[in-house]
Amino acid sequence: MPSPYRALFAAPGSRAFSAAGFLGRMPLSMMGIGVVTMISQLTGRYGLAGALSATIALSAAAIGPQISRLVDQYGQRRVLRPATLAALSAAAGLLLAAYFRWPDWVLFVCAAGIGSVPSLGAMVRSRWAALYRGTPQLHTAYSFESVVDEVCFIFGPIVSIGLSTAWFPEAGPLLAACFLAVGVFWLTAQRATEPEPHPREHHGGGSALRSRGLQVLVATFVATGSIFGSVDVVTVAFADERGHKSAASVVLALYAAGSCTAGVLFGLLRPSGAPARRWLLGICAMGVSMIPLLLVGNLPFLAVALFVAGLSVAPTMITTMALVEEHVPRAHLTEGMTWVSTGLAVGVALGSSVAGWVIDAAGARSGYGVPAVSGAVAVAVGFLGYRRLSRPAPGRGGSVGQQDEREERHVA
Repeated sequence: MPSPYRALFAAPGSRAFSAAGFLGRMPLSMMGIGVVTMISQLTGRYGLAGALSATIALSAAAIGPQISRLVDQYGQRRVLRPATLAALSAAAGLLLAAYFRWPDWVLFVCAAGIGSVPSLGAMVRSRWAALYRGTPQLHTAYSFESVVDEVCFIFGPIVSIGLSTAWFPEAGPLLAACFLAVGVFWLTAQRATEPEPHPREHHGGGSALRSRGLQVLVATFVATGSIFGSVDVVTVAFADERGHKSAASVVLALYAAGSCTAGVLFGLLRPSGAPARRWLLGICAMGVSMIPLLLVGNLPFLAVALFVAGLSVAPTMITTMALVEEHVPRAHLTEGMTWVSTGLAVGVALGSSVAGWVIDAAGARSGYGVPAVSGAVAVAVGFLGYRRLSRPAPGRGGSVGQQDEREERHVA
């Protein structure tokens, strides 16, 4: 591991909370695609599979920021454990409903319950921010966490799709639930590195989403999430049409591998210039990289195209988290990071659902029009909101005490 990354773990407890966060984030890449694989194998209905995956994402989008807001007020341990138990109970219900062929409405109710899963990425990043706020190490920490995200997306689909196709259909989502349980309870057992909560009387009455800069990030990442959700569903169907359904996991892993490679290299740099400009360039690169998918005719070409497309993902995500740090008050940081994930989740829901219906109606290859259109929308929203991101957020100057006071007024 390059020395800037090795230096991150000099802080006591950093290795343990990062490892716990890795395990707890594996379901992020395993559950949705696992449900798609499970339902398509049991019923052959990609429309239903995509709709269930979308329901999970939409539910997480609605519940996730509220959970993170409670975490900012009461601390990670008090909030994450009951929220995780609720998500695990819903996941168990979904597996039983799928196995026993219960009515579709039961599947949707259980899928909605899985949305109470907490955003482990935001929880771990908030711990890094508490350790390294205001230092160059925070850029490296965010880069490392983006790499961890991509490692999850490399191995998660392989494990989830592989188990569900080679063992039994419910195996992928079942293992995802196990990873969630271990990761959350291990993370919350580590009290020394848990960020201090901000009780309501010191927290302000508003939401982090009242930040104009955060609104731009969330809106853009709805379109970006649509790219991710549609690419997942269409790739599984594309590989299935060619008689190699299990190869979809390898192809999707290469998409994540491209992002992981770029994230590692980006973390070694000390970028200069305006973060908003780097962010906009990243969004444009992500949008343009979807165009070659419209020309795919075989799996090898698809794998290369997705690897190249992945090169722009991690640097954009790293810069996004830096912008959240700039535009969201400290007492709302976990909530602010979760709102970005919420934007992605809403986009994943829209993308996977629309892609599923396009596949059922016109075939898998036509489905790649969904991420191409989503990329164009992301670029358009990014340009429209660029001025908000390039302006300093209120309350970012002056002494620490003045800054904290202004931050609270900015949100409240």
